[in-house]
Amino acid sequence: MDRREAESNPPASEPSMNGLIRSLHHVTATVTDAQQDLDHYAGVLGLRLVKKTVNFDNHNVYHFYYGNERGAPSTIMTTFPYKGWGVPVGTRGAGQITVTSFSVPADSLDFWRERLESMSVPWFDAPSPFGEDAIELDDPSGLRLALVGSATDDRVPWTTAEVEEAMAIRGVHSVTLSIRSPDASVRFLTDVLGLDVLDQRGDRTRVRLGRGGPGHTLEIQEAADAPPAINGLGTVHHVAMAIGTPEEQLEVRESLLHLGCRVTDVRDRQYFKSVYFREPGGVLYEIATLGPGFDVDEELADLGSGLKLPPWEEPHRSEILTKLPSIRLG
Repeated sequence: MDRREAESNPPASEPSMNGLIRSLHHVTATVTDAQQDLDHYAGVLGLRLVKKTVNFDNHNVYHFYYGNERGAPSTIMTTFPYKGWGVPVGTRGAGQITVTSFSVPADSLDFWRERLESMSVPWFDAPSPFGEDAIELDDPSGLRLALVGSATDDRVPWTTAEVEEAMAIRGVHSVTLSIRSPDASVRFLTDVLGLDVLDQRGDRTRVRLGRGGPGHTLEIQEAADAPPAINGLGTVHHVAMAIGTPEEQLEVRESLLHLGCRVTDVRDRQYFKSVYFREPGGVLYEIATLGPGFDVDEELADLGSGLKLPPWEEPHRSEILTKLPSIRLG
C-alpha cells in the first residue's frame, strides 16, 4: 500500500511551480468493508460510483472512485477496502490528513442533519474557524468527514432520488492536515508548490490552490501533542492535487528533484498519471493529471457499472474475480 519511494522531504525555499497546481484532484483512504463503503458514499452521501477497479499495487483489493457524473478532478473520493487482508486499524495523528471535507449548499445542512439522523449515522455540529457552518461524521471505517456549507460552489453535482440538486454534494471542499510543526509544511506549499496562504485562524492555516474556494483548499492544523499517524484501516492514505498536462507534471517532478525531494517515477493510473512525494510534516502528496478521465474505458452513462482492469491485469481477470468480495450497487 505504501509508496515506499516517497520519503520525507526537506523544506525548500525557492519558488518554482507558481500557477501549475490547479485544484485538489482526489483523496484516497484505506477502508474496511467494500459493501459498507459503497452503502455510505454512494448511498448515504449520494455520490456516484464512477469507477470500480482494483488497487494497482494489490489486484485482490477493490479501488472505488466516487464523485460527480464524470468524476471531475476535485470531486473525487477514492477508497481501498482492505477487510480480510490483515491490515490493522490505523492511528489518526500527526503527519496525516485527519478530516476530509465535502462541499454542500449553505442552506442544505438541515437536510443533511435530518438525513444522517434518519439513517442512524452519528454527527455533530463543527463550524469552521473560517466562518462556514459545517457538520462532522465518521464513515463506517472511522474516517472523519465533514459537510461544509458553501454559497459559492458552482460544480455540478451528482443527484439521486433521495438527494436532489439543491442538497447534493458538489465535491471535495478541503482536507485538513494535522502537523506537529506546521511552519515547514506551509513553507513547502507556498515556496515550493507555489500556493498562497489565504487566512490563518487559531491553530489553522488555510492555503489556496488555484482560484481558491471549495475544491481548491488545504488546511494545515497544528497538532503538537498528537500521536504519530500510522496508516491503516480508517485513515487517509494521500491527497492528490491536479495539474493540467503530463508535460507540466514532469516539470514539477524535475523541480522537486532539483530541490532534493524524493519523488516517484510517473505512474500510469489509467485515468490520470501520478507522481508521489512527502511534504516535511510527513503527509503523502500526489500530483495527478486532469486526464484522460474516467470515460476512457466506459461510456459516461455506464461509469462504475463494470469491473475495469488495466491491460496488464486483464489476463488475471478470472483469478481476480475469485478473490474480490461480492458487492451490490443500489
